Amino acid sequence: MKRILIADDEEALQRLYKEEFEDEGYEVLVAGNGNEVISLLEDPSHLPDLIVMDIRMPGMNGIDTLRIIKEKYPRIPVILCSAYSEFKQDFSVWASDDYVVKSSDLTELKEAVKKHLKE
Repeated sequence: MKRILIADDEEALQRLYKEEFEDEGYEVLVAGNGNEVISLLEDPSHLPDLIVMDIRMPGMNGIDTLRIIKEKYPRIPVILCSAYSEFKQDFSVWASDDYVVKSSDLTELKEAVKKHLKE
């Protein structure tokens, strides 16, 4: 079973993503900020196959967290998510593998996850 790490500070979105991706057959871990992401990654038993991460989070934001992930865990794909579509043109500069604008319709996010997990 593929494991996805969802990093978002909004608990309602954490629950929505967790439920939707578990229904798709994934194991889902959840983190509320970048510090929690890094803590989870330091435990080899929690290493995800893919990370879906918000850009704006309290504490360590998504961009700073992304830099650490790509330095220490370059093989883990990271999909950045944000409600702000203006960030879309910057995702490749940040070394993110993909970018999805947050929406209540998770079709685009699910397609991006499948693409990066090669399913």
